[in-house]
Amino acid sequence: MSARTKLAAEVLDKARLKGLTIGTAESCSGGWISKSLTDPAGSSAVFVGGLVTYSNAAKMRLLSVPKSAFDPGGAVSEPVARAMADGGNKALYTDICIAVTGVAGPGGGSDTKPVGTVWLALASKGKPTQTIMQSFGNKGRDKVRKLTVLYALEWLSAVLDED
Repeated sequence: MSARTKLAAEVLDKARLKGLTIGTAESCSGGWISKSLTDPAGSSAVFVGGLVTYSNAAKMRLLSVPKSAFDPGGAVSEPVARAMADGGNKALYTDICIAVTGVAGPGGGSDTKPVGTVWLALASKGKPTQTIMQSFGNKGRDKVRKLTVLYALEWLSAVLDED
């Protein structure tokens, strides 16, 4: 069993014990967090679904991200990640939604937002939405995406340990 699959199983077990449901709103990870959370058997008891919103139009249409969230920082920004998580929770009717938006590469980076920059947000019903930015470095597209998934699962696990 891979580390990612083991971590996903732990997240699902913790959520199941607390009676919580999980959803995802993904951009740069392209559905890999959802895939990880559906690899373990029995995941449907906890995992509701995921929305892969790669384009800004999809983020606005499916997650209700306001157009103003893209100004001035663009799609890879704290306001967009926060709106994605909040919108995912509402669209999927979940207790917790993890959202990610980033620059996986190999292109698309800039001096202020280099390849490997990822914003993550976690919305939990009844709590303020949390956000964090991670810099995974220009290690190749697949590596950035894998690191994003691992970080998201680790964060979910840590949040589920709270309370």
